[in-house]
Amino acid sequence: MKLFKRIFIALIIVLAIVIFYNYPKLNFINGFAAKNLASTHFISHRDYNDILENDNNMPLIKLADLEKVKGSSVTASVYSLVPRTSICRDGLGCALVTEDYNPEIKLPSPKRTFLKNDLAFPYGNNGIKDSVFANVDYDRVDRAIKKILANYETQMTRTVMVVYKDHIISEEYIEGFSAETPILGWSMTKSVLATLYGILDYQDEIDINEPAPIQAWQNDERKNITLNHLLRMQSGLEWEEDYASISDVNKMLFMTADMPSAQLNKMAIAPPTEIWNYSSGTTNLLSGILRDHFNTHQEYVNYPYEALIDKIGMNSMLLEADIAGNFVGSSYGWATTRDWAKFGLLYLHRGNWNGKQIFAPEWVDYVTKPTMNSDGVYGAHFWLNAGGKYPDVPRDMYSVNGFQGQRVYIIPSKDLVVVRTGLGQEPLFDANSLLSELSEAIN
Repeated sequence: MKLFKRIFIALIIVLAIVIFYNYPKLNFINGFAAKNLASTHFISHRDYNDILENDNNMPLIKLADLEKVKGSSVTASVYSLVPRTSICRDGLGCALVTEDYNPEIKLPSPKRTFLKNDLAFPYGNNGIKDSVFANVDYDRVDRAIKKILANYETQMTRTVMVVYKDHIISEEYIEGFSAETPILGWSMTKSVLATLYGILDYQDEIDINEPAPIQAWQNDERKNITLNHLLRMQSGLEWEEDYASISDVNKMLFMTADMPSAQLNKMAIAPPTEIWNYSSGTTNLLSGILRDHFNTHQEYVNYPYEALIDKIGMNSMLLEADIAGNFVGSSYGWATTRDWAKFGLLYLHRGNWNGKQIFAPEWVDYVTKPTMNSDGVYGAHFWLNAGGKYPDVPRDMYSVNGFQGQRVYIIPSKDLVVVRTGLGQEPLFDANSLLSELSEAIN
């Protein structure tokens, strides 16, 4: 009996210590848990327990549990401490409730036009083309895919798709996922947001080399920051992108109602182009600038869909907004594996979609031009292999990257697009081996 009491007291002490040191982080732990639970359940239609056991099974985040569900809202907490609630809204996805949230303010939903035709993938959703290419080593493709799916504990891959010359030559899903399952792209959403600027540039609506239209910057050194600097993450603005601490990015994603303000209010620590600093805040600032480009909020929420998403038949895509109604372009875009592949194919075809030009071909050259001081790994909201990060993969490969290894790889020299989604990124997921095998399988 005494031994039991000692063990119990020891456990209480350990628990108290854990809570004491992590209490300041509980806002972020519970915020992530509630947001991810709500979005993954209501958008991907997956079971809460599955999400807790897999998607939320990360250091600290796994401490939080589902506290309650009320209609389309979800609350999570750690031992009922600092509970956080995420609410879901039609067409806008789910968002964390903040202290200044006013439920009386109703935000407009985007108006969608879903592509319907008799065409097969990618220009329609009526099945896939059944073709065989003599120059493709299908056995080698199959071995490469099986390799990354064989050991889930190591590779943690959920879905893979290989598209060659607009034809799906391989498509695999683990149990619980299918061609109809929307996948959270995390930072892959950044490339979608940037593409909207490419479209506006093509329409002569903006000039990316002009100073960012932000009135608050006009009386200090920030007045020299252009849209180009923001798209290349070389604005020189202060920002800390650290997901393991109470950093700028965590404060923005889990504590801020109006996310564009997080980067907007930061001061410059260097002149534009002097440093390259990856910043999710910068992308959400671009989302806010995009909002201010339109006369009404309705026009703003419609634009990504009417200008890009619905135009190329990404019917499953949903861009989530923060509680104030700004698209969270840094992190919260959902789409099926096939629809993520369509986005890659749009870039492979240099902005041309079945004969219609969505953005200028030169936009691809722009986003794939290495940004100064990025060591050849970053262009304009796209990641690059120009510096040989993947030594056995063609140097012209560029990609759309997201947390936990969400990827759309575009390899123009091979006419190839590869989509991989999962819960593990490099080095757990061996991207170099996969892409080199697939590239060499095409003669």
